[in-house]
Amino acid sequence: MRITLLALAGALVLTGCDSGGVPSPAEKQEGKVAEAPLAANAVELRGQGLSAGTEAFYFAAGQKEVEASLTKALGEPLRSGENGKCGAGPVTFTDFAGGLTAHFQKGRLVGWNWHNPQDGDRAASGTIKLAGTVQLGSPRSLVQAAPGFTQVENSTLGEEFALGDAIGGFIEGDVVGMLYAGTQCFFR
Repeated sequence: MRITLLALAGALVLTGCDSGGVPSPAEKQEGKVAEAPLAANAVELRGQGLSAGTEAFYFAAGQKEVEASLTKALGEPLRSGENGKCGAGPVTFTDFAGGLTAHFQKGRLVGWNWHNPQDGDRAASGTIKLAGTVQLGSPRSLVQAAPGFTQVENSTLGEEFALGDAIGGFIEGDVVGMLYAGTQCFFR
């Protein structure tokens, strides 16, 4: 009887310690996020990172792993380079079809931005979307009605907005022209 009670108490203690799907500090440091996988050719952008196909990454994930997953989902990168004059320190970037740019510092994912493709860029072989209802090209009215919408007053970069505390964007004309999260090289 005593052993049964001890076993039951131990099981209850372990159940009470369940993280409920929240990643451990080690998982966050590694950059991997435990999320439901997407289709192999889909990318979902999030305020704290992104998912590409069957893998999801927090900011701080390794550059090689993130680029490999994005390549599987969207095709080979269009170009890459470095901005050594970024206020946050040197940033390496990799552009993918569909207007997605991933930002890295010291081999770690630190941000992304999703913008209209440049002239001459090939079409993405997969899909890109932001978690939620607001997307690149969404009308102004949809963005302004989104949860967490705040207009960024006096932005020197154009008509800028925030969606909560992790995602920002710009309205060009009457539609969303860019969305971003994490480290950016905007010169204000």
